[in-house]
Amino acid sequence: MNRVIITVVMLIVSNIFMTYAWYGHLKHLSDKHWFQAVLISWGIAFFEYMIMVPANRIGYGQLNIAHLKIVQEVITLSVFIPFSVVIMNQPLKLDYLWVGLCLMGAVYFIFRT
Repeated sequence: MNRVIITVVMLIVSNIFMTYAWYGHLKHLSDKHWFQAVLISWGIAFFEYMIMVPANRIGYGQLNIAHLKIVQEVITLSVFIPFSVVIMNQPLKLDYLWVGLCLMGAVYFIFRT
């Protein structure tokens, strides 16, 4: 399988862990002390790093560091919006469309040669 595809899939999975570690505690651990939420979030983030670090290493030969960063940002938004709407019960906003369009511009500019 193509190294870029492997990288993207791994970054998607790692970003799911990251998003939950960063924001899931707001809904699911709100009754716990903040320090407990930190420790649980760190535990979740450990798995994110266990996937993200190898993903970046795999992709780095095919993509440069700027490519990896922009791909990560696109994935972050692609994971965050459904998480925000489905898990956190936030409204779907038109602003997400505008942010997505800005990221498409970032993708264009970083990948053009």
